[in-house]
Amino acid sequence: MSACELCEAAVVTKRYFEDDVCWIGDCEICLVPMVVWRVHDAEPPEDVKAHLHEVLGAVADEEFDTTPWTIDDHMRNIPDHYHAHARPPYFWRRSQLSL
Repeated sequence: MSACELCEAAVVTKRYFEDDVCWIGDCEICLVPMVVWRVHDAEPPEDVKAHLHEVLGAVADEEFDTTPWTIDDHMRNIPDHYHAHARPPYFWRRSQLSL
């Protein structure tokens, strides 16, 4: 089995928060706050997911200030380890406009 980057939890970007359940840091790819469950599983129980989204929300509210944001938990690059991003509006469209 190959090593999971999210399980390694190496601090390579800004780290905002850590507890026994999760950690939050900037995603290496898109540089927005991302919460990572410390368990290597794609489907956390609802109470755990609520905690993950709550702490991500606190970080996103502070980082994005008055800019609205949403939780994106479509796990594109690492689909077998639950993580979610806080994304400002038009995040994907803005990146496409720079092409």
